[in-house]
Amino acid sequence: MKFKAAIFDLDGTLLDTLEDIADSANRVLTRRGFPPHDLNAYRRFVGEGVTVLMTRAVPPPYRSDPSLIQKCVEEFREDYGRNWKTKTRPYEGVMEMLGTLAARGVKLGVLSNKPDDSTRVCVDELLPGIPFEAVMGQREGIPAKPAPDGALELARIMGTSPEHILYAGDTPIDMRTALAAGMFAVGVLWGFRPREELESAGAHMLIAHPREILALLE
Repeated sequence: MKFKAAIFDLDGTLLDTLEDIADSANRVLTRRGFPPHDLNAYRRFVGEGVTVLMTRAVPPPYRSDPSLIQKCVEEFREDYGRNWKTKTRPYEGVMEMLGTLAARGVKLGVLSNKPDDSTRVCVDELLPGIPFEAVMGQREGIPAKPAPDGALELARIMGTSPEHILYAGDTPIDMRTALAAGMFAVGVLWGFRPREELESAGAHMLIAHPREILALLE
């Protein structure tokens, strides 16, 4: 077996979180008198952490106001913390895929630009029973994706060299992370970004359903 471990992005790869993220962000915007965005707009806003999310969500004239952005970030975190699993669910086929990989002895990890505590809660509550060896969200001291630091730290924890790790994600940020870490970059087409963006970012392979990962980790 070429790959001995798999690292997965969370939002847009394992969990369909977009509606809850959009709803929380739109509530923040509406309370401040800003116009909300439709769901598709958030496909472009997410993936690089909460600060980038809210910077993209506010109207352009306000994006250079760090104090406002910080307040919006705090309000988003408070709202999302109360409503994060209203609509969020694993994508169809994800639990079966993860369970099969675990049964085969494949080491599993999760790497997200979502805050570390939120990442762990999402995994614990919505992906129960999956024996992940390493779960990491955005935290102090480790640069966010696309920096390779988090992916390499997961590789260290799992005791697996990067060339033996498959990295699956749904955004160009994920593809760049995988490539920078020396891992095999798999772009998933059921997530937030289109095929063209994943191809342009250097994905080694694109897949349309979670079960396709199983053939790569036999």
